[in-house]
Amino acid sequence: MPDAVRADSWLWAVRVYKTRSAATTACRAGHVRVNGEKAKAAQQVRVGDDVRIRIAGFDRILVVRQLLTKRVSAPLAAAAADDRTPAREPVAQLAVRDRGAGRPTKRERRDIERLRGR
Repeated sequence: MPDAVRADSWLWAVRVYKTRSAATTACRAGHVRVNGEKAKAAQQVRVGDDVRIRIAGFDRILVVRQLLTKRVSAPLAAAAADDRTPAREPVAQLAVRDRGAGRPTKRERRDIERLRGR
């Protein structure tokens, strides 16, 4: 068993990214950090390393528990990484406009036309 694997290969194997090329692209763009340092795709990760991935504006924090070079089933992939991502705050619901404020909706416009007798 190897003592280290490539960062992009490990991220793909633990199902953070759908493809290895997507993991490589994320590394090149600077979205992946290993132990606080920006990681290149070929950087080696070892057991115990802290891996931070920026996805959709949020950081996902993973600690390497097992080294994988090939993609495995979801339960095995989940066991290979310890997810220490803090819980996100709930996303606010879209604001519903008050009745009568702004432009009438299609339904309100039909009601108005019905009142006018058109």
